[in-house]
Amino acid sequence: MLMQPQSLDDLSAEQLREMTTRLLTELRHSQAINAKLIHENALLKRMKFAAQSERFNAQQRSLLEDEIEADLAAVAVEIEQLQPPAAAPETRQQPKRQPLPAHLPRREIRHEPASTTCACGCAMKRIGEDVAEKLDYVPGVFTVERHIRGKWACARCETITQAPVEAHVIDKGIPTAGLLAQVLVAKYADHLPLYRQESIFARAGLAIPRSTLAQWVGTCGVRLQPLVDALKAQMLGRRVLHADETPVQMLKPDKGATHRAYLWAYAAGAFEDMKAVVYDFCESRAGEHARHFLGDWKGALLCDDFAGYKASIASGVTEVGCLAHARRKFFDLHAASKSQLAGFALEQFAKVYDIEREVKDLNADQRQAIRQQHTKPLLEALHEWMLLQRQKLPDSSATAKALDYSLRRWTALTRFIDDGQLPVDNNWIENQIRPIAIGRSNWLFAGSLRAGQRAAAVMSLVQSARMNGHDPYAYLRDVLTRLPTHRASRVEELLPHRWHSGAAILGG
Repeated sequence: MLMQPQSLDDLSAEQLREMTTRLLTELRHSQAINAKLIHENALLKRMKFAAQSERFNAQQRSLLEDEIEADLAAVAVEIEQLQPPAAAPETRQQPKRQPLPAHLPRREIRHEPASTTCACGCAMKRIGEDVAEKLDYVPGVFTVERHIRGKWACARCETITQAPVEAHVIDKGIPTAGLLAQVLVAKYADHLPLYRQESIFARAGLAIPRSTLAQWVGTCGVRLQPLVDALKAQMLGRRVLHADETPVQMLKPDKGATHRAYLWAYAAGAFEDMKAVVYDFCESRAGEHARHFLGDWKGALLCDDFAGYKASIASGVTEVGCLAHARRKFFDLHAASKSQLAGFALEQFAKVYDIEREVKDLNADQRQAIRQQHTKPLLEALHEWMLLQRQKLPDSSATAKALDYSLRRWTALTRFIDDGQLPVDNNWIENQIRPIAIGRSNWLFAGSLRAGQRAAAVMSLVQSARMNGHDPYAYLRDVLTRLPTHRASRVEELLPHRWHSGAAILGG
């Protein structure tokens, strides 16, 4: 067996050059990221403290300020993560925090050593305690957790012992995981902006400034990002994916206006063994965003006829059409003109969906066999009828356009017949993107690209939890409690499709 080099002296000159080159490359990369974050931090601070443009109304200004605070907190955490660990922790004077109101109910959580016998054999005496208060929230009611750490000392060897307290997501802050989960769920699931949450908390007995809430949101966004990255990686391990996108207004603070950004959504196939959705917030609808998200993935992609997916399809992704989109063309035509031709097409599509309702709970092989026996001849007859009708119509007619959509994509639209793992349409992902579309009326716009990406990350976890039958609040509360001490190599255990509510920490 070859012996591994034990020191630099054991390395050859070539190995030392390779190590030096690799370390220099990593250092330059870290320095570039650090410089980018420092620049972004400076821009955000300038935006925060500069005079506000008169082009923003009061509500827009408050929403923008919330996002700047959240972005500043997120950048600060990312810069901190890039810094090398200090040889010895600096003793910095912590800013004096206002005590939590005395009228709030308190629950004591005591942390004492497992043994009060010193290593020298002497019995230790309790000489005092340290108390840290964390603010907790159950919808409508604030409470305070008093973490009491008794101090025990040995009279003989003067050793002082205290039981450790598990780390928190915001270790030096006052919020518990429950309060943070409440803020995140209210903002990203219930679409309540922070200024509304500030008012709700005030009615519960403590007005938490929205700037503080925004800092919590920014920090949590960074802490939760590894879960979203792991969720994406596992989802890209599936053979079938759904994709869709919806427009979202994004603020351009320097111009005092908004422009159209897009929230892309990707979900594991409706018949896959994983229920998950990952949102990707991008500045545009350009196809490069889909290519970047999918990377080297080569599977079957259910999508509409949007040109942005064509480059991925050309590089090896299998296109699967959405039969619901084809049906919709004839539905709109029938609703507008009561077309008998459109009515006949709708009847044939209805027969296909009747078969799909019967096979949805079967396995892939059984589903494919029934589709081959019943759906295939039905759609072959429909295709021949469409070709015949198309020959009779002028190109400019609405009926011709409805027919052309199906005829042009017929291979992709009928690919599900030969593969029982493929869904018949893209409704699965449209159902996952609908809650975001509904919530747009509340939050109006994304305050920045970073804010949109943070919202996409948290909403990915919230909606994936819902898809798996979990309460998003219970899920996030448990994950935020466990995350600070959870091994990074086992982060998959915290993903929504692997999380079990029985393991949640639901104590009040």
